Amino acid sequence: MNTRKQQLEAFDRLLTIMNELREQCPWDKKQTLESLRHLTIEEVYELGDAILDNDLEELKKELGDVLLHIVFYAKIGSEKKAFDIADIANSISDKLIHRHPHIYGDVTVENEEEVKQNWEKIKLQEGKGRKSVLEGVPKSLPALVKANRIQDKVAGVGFDWEEPQQVWEKVQEELTEFNEEVKAGNKENMEKEFGDVLFSMINYARFIKVNPENALEKTNKKFINRFQYLEEKARENGKDLSDMSLTEMDVFWEESKHFFK
Repeated sequence: MNTRKQQLEAFDRLLTIMNELREQCPWDKKQTLESLRHLTIEEVYELGDAILDNDLEELKKELGDVLLHIVFYAKIGSEKKAFDIADIANSISDKLIHRHPHIYGDVTVENEEEVKQNWEKIKLQEGKGRKSVLEGVPKSLPALVKANRIQDKVAGVGFDWEEPQQVWEKVQEELTEFNEEVKAGNKENMEKEFGDVLFSMINYARFIKVNPENALEKTNKKFINRFQYLEEKARENGKDLSDMSLTEMDVFWEESKHFFK
């Protein structure tokens, strides 16, 4: 692995390249905070894919892309005389020190849950005018991720169930209420109750230490692989899926389960 000196030299090289690109490249010169935003979101999703695929080589590349965006934002910030890369690094360093009083102060904690609780309490005391722990949850987060963050944050200040079984009972309760609305045929109430079912399931996943976003994405990929196997087998047999019966398709689907679990 690289030494600290080599790491700092590599980062300095990146900063130098960013300066050169901003001054000389027509595309880089035109970019703004707003124009980079959607590209940054895309890069973060690609990073997430590399993590789920456990592809360390691809992970290295995607982390580089994300780092480039951070350096790019820092460069634009310095041009606006608002902040630079040093301000960004010092800001997060100060935050980490302040929010880890059990490391840099005299606070004692027994486990990771107490660390998380302290983190949320400190955030409320940091003078940003926030009146709720939930104000820090980005509005644009995908609903599933947002639900997980909401539950995690309120749990951080002690608003949580005590045992997994209590959460599972809540799931069962929400399922019953959803089924009642399905029988009644009220579409609006069905949607609300289905949302409650999902929210409670996400909460249960959090309690048993399963990341619901990762779990669902793995199922998505498994389904895609199995369905593409089905399509391939249909082509090999000279058939079109639209002309096959569900029973015929199910034969290939069951085969796919041996290859994609």
